[in-house]
Amino acid sequence: MASLKDLRNRIASVKATQKITKAMQMVAAAKLRKAQTAAEAARPYSARMAIVLANISSAMEGRDDAPKLMTGTGSDKTHLLLVATAERGLCGGFNSSIARKARDRARALMAEGKEVKILCVGKKGHDALRMEFGSILMKPVTFREIRNIGFAQAEQVGQQVLQLFEEEAFDVCTLFYSEFQSVISQIPTALQIIPAATSSGDEVEEEAANVNYEYEPDEEEILADLLPRNVAVQIFRALLENAASEQGARMSAMDNATRNAGEMIDKLTLSFNRQRQAQITKELIEIISGAEAL
Repeated sequence: MASLKDLRNRIASVKATQKITKAMQMVAAAKLRKAQTAAEAARPYSARMAIVLANISSAMEGRDDAPKLMTGTGSDKTHLLLVATAERGLCGGFNSSIARKARDRARALMAEGKEVKILCVGKKGHDALRMEFGSILMKPVTFREIRNIGFAQAEQVGQQVLQLFEEEAFDVCTLFYSEFQSVISQIPTALQIIPAATSSGDEVEEEAANVNYEYEPDEEEILADLLPRNVAVQIFRALLENAASEQGARMSAMDNATRNAGEMIDKLTLSFNRQRQAQITKELIEIISGAEAL
């Protein structure tokens, strides 16, 4: 049984931990609002670009001069999995859920005889996948020193992916991230970005079919600029969704940790009081017994 000193030290330690988790919860709550606003603001732009791409793609369908970023290489032998996670932990199952989805996709592709390469954006995804897929992991892209992720960082990752595509290092690229729904709900998502997904749901397909655009210059020249930009835009949206999801998951995780610490303090305090009372009672009995013996 732990001594009173040990219990007292443990209670102090848990209280210190509780203060840290409470502070982290408050910081995450303060950051969440800004990150959520940025993620929600990026969604309409991403959806509108999907509509435009769907419309142009229908006009380019069947043409031999259609760009490879839209039609693909004609093969799906080599897959690049672009896994976007956080740089830090202590955010519940946020990182592990994205890594798990990417791991399941990699296993399924390898079971089909496909070649798989994995590029991680964020340290935690690389750490989670390194043990099983160390031989096919590329050098990770990290932005640990950058406080607020911007389009420049997304464009940097996009340029690296496009360069790999031009070097024929892969045929299909799929982006993995977590879509923010609420503080307690973040949905791991897989989105194919090369070849460009020409639709993102029935609503987009319907709007693309009902809207006619007149292009100037021609479709080929527009796609030459729009398709590479679409890669950076989708990566940027994924990074923004991840930023909001990370703060929401951390806020929820730290709230649970604070509650658990409070419950542990209550149990340790009860055990401390019982043991102290038992020790006092024992000392009283010894004093009374000694007095009676005299």
